[in-house]
Amino acid sequence: MERNILLTIEYDGTGFSGWQRQPGVRTVQGELEKALSHVCGKPVQINGTSRTDAGVHALSQRASFRGEFGIPTDRIPLAVNNYLAGSLGSGYACGDVRIIRAEEMPADFHARFDSKGKTYRYILRHGSAASAFSRNYCYHLKAALAAEPMRKAAAFIEGTHDFACFQAAGGTVRETTVRTIYDLQIKEPVAGEMHIEVTGDGFLYNMVRIIVGTLVEVGQGKKSAEDIPAILQSADRQRAGHTAPPQGLYLVEIYYDEKPMKERNDDHG
Repeated sequence: MERNILLTIEYDGTGFSGWQRQPGVRTVQGELEKALSHVCGKPVQINGTSRTDAGVHALSQRASFRGEFGIPTDRIPLAVNNYLAGSLGSGYACGDVRIIRAEEMPADFHARFDSKGKTYRYILRHGSAASAFSRNYCYHLKAALAAEPMRKAAAFIEGTHDFACFQAAGGTVRETTVRTIYDLQIKEPVAGEMHIEVTGDGFLYNMVRIIVGTLVEVGQGKKSAEDIPAILQSADRQRAGHTAPPQGLYLVEIYYDEKPMKERNDDHG
């Protein structure tokens, strides 16, 4: 009997050329498909929810696949993780990609097309000296950013808009560049660190990184929060800020229910 399996996945994007399978390079999708094909004893192709770029990390990526397999669903994570880590079965080793959970879904479920939204987190750190140990996991800036102007700018970005100004060239052509940002928060969890967390119904190519780059320039005083409405109205990529580097970006959560996103927005309000 065919099963439809939903995977929840985490990975350190440093050693990958992005999520999407590509010939001749190491990708998250490619490594997972290789491991799943080995474990399931037949070719497996997975459908991921987010096609993260090279260097981008994930705390909770989702992907689904279907087929007839002998291995029980709840044993898939252990078997795949051991294979990916090169483990001899101890269960303690861990590679740079790991399946957190596997669960059976209805036959008509699709990880990408049934997604209602996503949350991304971007981590920035500031100080006179960058760390060799954090360079692949944050955007390091020498000077602190002014958080309050950034929060004012974020309020203009929230809502339903044409986000063409926050789309980089080179991505898949979309039918529309209108998206809804339900929540955009600027947090300062510890001294010297800032998190920009954004939840929306979908994102254009490099949209989160360009939003972050724009907010950084507001925090640096290079742009004003009051510039944001005109930037959005212009639909001109050149008027928005720079594209923040991929290393600071984390895919935090995928939503298959609109209610959690509404609750998140209500809490923020």
